Amino acid sequence: SCSRAKDVTMPAKLPVNFFSTRSPVTDLFRGQLDYADQLRQDSEIVLYFFYAPWCGQSIAAREEIEHVASRLSDQVLFVAVNCWWNQGKCRKQKHFFYFPVIHLYHRSFGPIEYKGPMSAVYIEKFVRRVMTPLLYISSRSKLLDFLSNYEPGVVGFFEFNASPQPPGYLTFFTSALHSLKKDYLGTIRFGVVTDKRVAEEISLVHSGSVYLHRHANTSLIYPKDIMNFTAENICKWALENREMLIRWLRPHGGKSLLLNNELKKGPALLIFIPYNPLAEIHPLLDEITKVALEYHKCNKSQAAEPDLQHVGDSDSPAFDSSVTDAHLKFSETFPIAKYPCCNTVVLPQWHSISRTHNVCELCVNQTLGVKPNKVHVPHCNFLEIEAALDSFYLQEHTFFQVISNTIECSNFLSFYSPFSYYTACCRTVNRHFLSFISSEKTIFQTPKVAFSSHGKKDNTQFSIPHIEDRNCFIPDLNISSMNITGLSCRTNKTLNLYLLDSNLFWIYAERLGASRSTHLKEFAAIVDLKEEVHYVLDQNQSLVGPTLENFIKNFSVLYSPLKRHLVDDPSVHFDEEHVVTEVTTNTFYETVFLSAKNVLLLYYAQWCGFCASLNHIFIQLARLLPPDSFTVARIDVTRNDLPWEFMTDRLPTILLFPHQRKEQSVKFPEDFSINLPNLLKFILHHSSLSSSEPCTKECLHKESVLQQGHISHLEREIQKLRSEISALHQAHDQLEAQLSEARREEQRLQQQKHTLEKQHKTLQLHSEQLQATYDQKNQELLEMAEKLQELADASENLLKENALLRILVASRGGKLQSKDEIKEPIQSEKTLSEVNDISLSTATATLEERRIDNIDTIETEHSSGNRTE
Repeated sequence: SCSRAKDVTMPAKLPVNFFSTRSPVTDLFRGQLDYADQLRQDSEIVLYFFYAPWCGQSIAAREEIEHVASRLSDQVLFVAVNCWWNQGKCRKQKHFFYFPVIHLYHRSFGPIEYKGPMSAVYIEKFVRRVMTPLLYISSRSKLLDFLSNYEPGVVGFFEFNASPQPPGYLTFFTSALHSLKKDYLGTIRFGVVTDKRVAEEISLVHSGSVYLHRHANTSLIYPKDIMNFTAENICKWALENREMLIRWLRPHGGKSLLLNNELKKGPALLIFIPYNPLAEIHPLLDEITKVALEYHKCNKSQAAEPDLQHVGDSDSPAFDSSVTDAHLKFSETFPIAKYPCCNTVVLPQWHSISRTHNVCELCVNQTLGVKPNKVHVPHCNFLEIEAALDSFYLQEHTFFQVISNTIECSNFLSFYSPFSYYTACCRTVNRHFLSFISSEKTIFQTPKVAFSSHGKKDNTQFSIPHIEDRNCFIPDLNISSMNITGLSCRTNKTLNLYLLDSNLFWIYAERLGASRSTHLKEFAAIVDLKEEVHYVLDQNQSLVGPTLENFIKNFSVLYSPLKRHLVDDPSVHFDEEHVVTEVTTNTFYETVFLSAKNVLLLYYAQWCGFCASLNHIFIQLARLLPPDSFTVARIDVTRNDLPWEFMTDRLPTILLFPHQRKEQSVKFPEDFSINLPNLLKFILHHSSLSSSEPCTKECLHKESVLQQGHISHLEREIQKLRSEISALHQAHDQLEAQLSEARREEQRLQQQKHTLEKQHKTLQLHSEQLQATYDQKNQELLEMAEKLQELADASENLLKENALLRILVASRGGKLQSKDEIKEPIQSEKTLSEVNDISLSTATATLEERRIDNIDTIETEHSSGNRTE
């Protein structure tokens, strides 16, 4: 028999240099991690570049690392380690899930992992931050520059007069390294002040104090009396209390939920700018920072506290804060409650063709006694607003049919309290009324307050609308004059601001709608994930502060004038020779709705194989249909955005838009096979053929025949429905019979259940009786066994006595035999012998009788024991 051949494994090739020998990077291509640790002992700053030779990302990052090393090799030791060689120590000790990996060490502190873009400028910027984690602030002007930056800043005050290293300085230095370790973006900057006069500018008096600067919120001083002064605690305190006005987004290129997690937080303003981290000045970034600071500066807006983002929350302390000058001026014109509890209600349009709405401001007013005296309630109860809305909608007919250019206010009593009533101030507005932004005049001039005749009148009462509508009711507060200062706290459409480097992530901007042919990579877009819309800032406008401010203000108003952006497919080339028209987002409305033809539209995708198999069918269909009445078109849904009402979740989908009823599109039935005959029947049945000639007798006859056909078809359908109804009645009767049978079966089963329960109880009682009998017999057997043991012991004693007697008899017999041999006929001895014989025979007889009695007793006990068993 032949044995199986052994597996032959080819050993891996020996690794070679990954970096060139002339490179300033020390290449440990055999994975000598122990030698790398020895090199680290002699250098202050060390960068480890762990790579795999086959990894494309490692190969791409090699040139970037060499570029950084050529600039910083005199200050930083660059070491590259092959962590893929299976014989190397790096592969045995490190277990990385991806390559390349960059670790930095500042003396004994580390590793600090770099997770940013593999670009030379970003890597160099991070290395320089590790080299100098603290920025020395020597003057008041440098302190102002440090604090004016959009990134949060932490300042430590340490006097170096007393000692070379004042207490706490090394701890503060290490906390800056901890910050870089936990936040690779380096969003928190650490600075140190040694001049006491400079420190007094930020209220730092004692050496060792730490100050966290915040723009919109109150700045903080590290609480030494509450938290221990350790590097971890300082870093944790700064990260937890930092203020993020603008965030940098840097996707790593792989699968990630970074964008999804940020967009789920709310509407986001994404700003793409070309960014060089090593540049000393960033004019565009400074301008964006200024807009962000004004947008989040809430101490001069209606909400005094910066963390109050929504004025619609009536329970917040924002109602106790100061209002703007315009609001105060307006409140002086109309004496109203200083802090009313209000809610904005937009009523539906009163006619289907109307393009107007009535907007009402519903407020809860509380009075005491008969005379309406105001009771200032600090909080607005949600139940009160809910009750007011219920009462308002019951009288909705009173408000939505009124068309008025003035503000009409009405008061109606509450259902729950005689001392409470509601005030509703309404006015008719156009749905597109915000198109007046470019105009100097607004559709709302100085409001003329007029109270309607229904309900309770009180000319001294008026209500302030919500902040979204306040520019509509208050004079001189249109969008063009709206101030962006503190707008984030005065609207329920607060934006989160994000920055992306267009040099690295321009592909995201193109997907959002940025032009691919532009040379200046500047772009801004607002993405509202909840509403499934996004808006794009016109790229013809320069990305400057005023442009961003108008973009934010137009989004923040209640009726936003911004036009929703739909992504178009730029790769489509229109050819008049094609019989099937290719539709894009830009041409959808023109091709489908403005066309005077019947339009058959196919929804397809490039990855849909079945969609591609329908191309020849649609080409034949387009050639058969008259081109002056029909248009056969298709649209790629993966490359073009469509309005939500025309979206589909299944491919392929075919829609027919009739000429005279474009809004009543018809979908091709899904249970029909898509072929040429079915498509022709579908089109002829649902399309509307337009003709400029009057209908002749033949046309009328055909029309009547067609109507008769429709009538007969309907009659057949009615007959089918009747037959189905009768079948349903029969099924209902059968079901009733089955239910009654099931009920009877249930009753029978219940009876059986009761019988079985009784039998179970009887058997349980019998089992208890048997158990008692068993216990009694078991006790008797134990007693009988004890008696038998006693008899056995007595029998054993008698056997021993019998043996002793036999030995005695044998010894006596031997003596008699010896006397007979001597033959001494002595009479006395004979007489004694006879006497002994008699006594021996008597003793023997007595023993025999005892043994027989014992045997009889044992047999009697055994027989009684057997009878007991």
